[in-house]
Amino acid sequence: MKFALFASLIAGAAAFSSPSQKASTTALNAFDAKQQVGVINPTGFFDPFNLSRNKDEATFARYRAVELKHGRVCMLAVIGYVVQEAYRFPGELAFGLKFADVPNGIDALTVVPVLGWAQILVTIGAIEKKGVLGDFEVGKPDLDPETLAKRQTQELQNGRLAMLAFMELLRHDLSNGADGLGENLITGFPFLYN
Repeated sequence: MKFALFASLIAGAAAFSSPSQKASTTALNAFDAKQQVGVINPTGFFDPFNLSRNKDEATFARYRAVELKHGRVCMLAVIGYVVQEAYRFPGELAFGLKFADVPNGIDALTVVPVLGWAQILVTIGAIEKKGVLGDFEVGKPDLDPETLAKRQTQELQNGRLAMLAFMELLRHDLSNGADGLGENLITGFPFLYN
């Protein structure tokens, strides 16, 4: 368990690196992962397991798309973890199962009905198969390249932080308060539990 947490922290830390100069394109050096969006100071390009070494641009683009997707999912997951501590939707999740009766955190996985899981998995599978969710022409900002690169880096960094935050929320949730922080998931906001 400790190794898994350590490995996830190392993987999440890959987020904190930056480009020191613009990428140069030559016949010998057509693609350099160290010059891509998402690299920030002070660490520079961080790839301790050399996952991007000797990869072509298409493979790196796929890695980056997956990183972005996982970051977005974790941003939503962290919001879900925090919101369920303070608010519950009215109504029912399934017939006879009120939202108020669903436990917080990872324990919620045990009460979702089988058909609910089937619906979730089919939806995720359809989105993965289609592969265009979130790639809309309407609503894309018309930004200069420098501002766009800055915003893309910010989104990657927020996603990387959310991945670390989600792992910590899971760790705390799975420890059942044995970490000395008590049963409340969000200990920094005591007003949530009064």
